[in-house]
Amino acid sequence: MMNRSSPDYAVYVISDRRTAGGRPLLDVVRAAIRGGATMVQLREKAASARELLALGQALLTVTRPAGVPLIVNDRLDVALALGAEGVHLGQDDLPAHLARPLLGPDRLLGVSVETVAQARQAARDGADYLGVADLFGTRSKPDTHPPIGLAGLAAIAEAVRLPLVGVGGITLDNAASVIDAGAVGVAVISAVIGAPDPEEAARRLRRIVVERRSTR
Repeated sequence: MMNRSSPDYAVYVISDRRTAGGRPLLDVVRAAIRGGATMVQLREKAASARELLALGQALLTVTRPAGVPLIVNDRLDVALALGAEGVHLGQDDLPAHLARPLLGPDRLLGVSVETVAQARQAARDGADYLGVADLFGTRSKPDTHPPIGLAGLAAIAEAVRLPLVGVGGITLDNAASVIDAGAVGVAVISAVIGAPDPEEAARRLRRIVVERRSTR
């Protein structure tokens, strides 16, 4: 089992079969990991529990040999059934304080937040890291609130000590600003899964994140 204190959140790639553009998702994720993706999240909103389980089992054959944690979005039941390295919960999902004891001490718990109050609550409830969204606006979640921007991210970074991952509309052009504002990593779909060359996109993104973290 992984050590919860050691994950590298630098390049947090979120799955989306539609964004892969007809390419096999496993091939795209494998390429992203070769390029430097440090975490992979299984997020397929339209999939049933059984479909998620099958896809997660397939992804584990790619992520686990590479030592890259697989995080399941929303579905604690699927994460536990897979033996995945963690789960990521939104504000409308199972509350973090209930998920934490079910996950046990060795799996990661991420929580999506967009306000300082939510971030502080997630920290109290046992979250290991926070996904701070929506920073720049995203097509993957059209029902989100207006973007909180870098100022919103910076306010959360001042308020809590947990690792923060920036989410929402992140590209190679703005990734550095996300790290400068207080995040330790960036979560992306289109920037890697939708890239013509996912391996090179992940490599460039990781280089940006590592360089900016080193100058903070």
